[in-house]
Amino acid sequence: MQKVLGKLALCRTAALGGHEFECPQCRHRCWVYNSCIDRHCPLCSGGRRFDWLAKTSELLLPEIDYFQVVFTVPEQLSALMLGNRRATYRLLFHAAWEALRSMLRQELGCQPAALMVLHTWNQRLEHHPHLHALVPGGGPSLDGSQWVRSAHPHQRDRRKPYLVDNQLLSEQFRQAFLAGLTRLHRDGKLKLIARWSDLREPAAFAAWLETFREGPWVVYVEPPPTEHANPEHVLKYLARYLTGGPISDGRLLEHQDGWVTFWARGRDKQHGNQSEPYTLTGGEFTRRWSMHILPKGFVKSRCFGGFSCRHRQAYLDRCRELLGCAPAASGAAETAIQEPAEPCQPTRACLKCTTPMVSVCYLERPGWRRVLNGPQGPWWYDPFYQALVWDRFDWYREPPDG
Repeated sequence: MQKVLGKLALCRTAALGGHEFECPQCRHRCWVYNSCIDRHCPLCSGGRRFDWLAKTSELLLPEIDYFQVVFTVPEQLSALMLGNRRATYRLLFHAAWEALRSMLRQELGCQPAALMVLHTWNQRLEHHPHLHALVPGGGPSLDGSQWVRSAHPHQRDRRKPYLVDNQLLSEQFRQAFLAGLTRLHRDGKLKLIARWSDLREPAAFAAWLETFREGPWVVYVEPPPTEHANPEHVLKYLARYLTGGPISDGRLLEHQDGWVTFWARGRDKQHGNQSEPYTLTGGEFTRRWSMHILPKGFVKSRCFGGFSCRHRQAYLDRCRELLGCAPAASGAAETAIQEPAEPCQPTRACLKCTTPMVSVCYLERPGWRRVLNGPQGPWWYDPFYQALVWDRFDWYREPPDG
């Protein structure tokens, strides 16, 4: 966590090196520093979002309704998941897919597929883990002989698109998630310390889980808003939250005297949950933002079923064959693979005369260990955690002299 914050603090600064440009006409010079390329950085993740959107757009087929399904766990489980993020976030993916796969096979009788993206925050930056899934409203039959389109089992003339019964889907998701928590506890993969230490005994943990078996688990199935809605709009919505952290610069209002104010959706449902200014101390704002730094190597976008890497090509080819669609164009992709890409030369327009500038000097990016532990590293960075205590550190105090 500390390392990620250190990278973000040094993003596009002289500590990371970069290019020096010169204008051939007016001789004006300027430096463009390297970015940190961390996935949590809001400044340098646009390319990753664009690549993800281009790649996932290939999963979409014409004349198919695509549904967005949101899986949410009860708020009381949020703290437990925060202390066991890698194990419980992975369980969240698999429990949602297990429930969705079972329902699609039973109710529709088709081969299921889904693209899922993990979100861990709400508008006030609190820990709120939930999944957004993009699910096609149909697919090849289980034997692959015909196309099956989603429809209400008792109202075939229903105009509004229908996927599955969200109440039954919620029950299956709840059952799969709680069963997964039981397995994690049995295998000793849950960290239960401090106020959670009373749940180390299997009987106590089982009794605690029983309190969640009857309560509501929100699973929302959102159909396409119109008959001709473009499913790429859902992908663009998911891409915004794929990288860059839990809040955008557009929501920030001010940072003054150690207090941060930003726009957040209110909790008054009677008035439409309209956005309103929300203020936190600088330390609390940083703490909440840091809660959403994912474990190292954890992937927050995953494909299942027919969309999985193993079955994707065969699944999409069979879908196109049953729908009578033209096969996907592959000539451009093969050409791009065969022809080596030319090295990209950085360019920049002169701020004074708009003439294209030329790179005259380049300083390579140094290693992160050298940067963070060197004189240009953040003043608060402590690689050995000797003086830094995260739950007591005063983030908005003035840095020491020198």
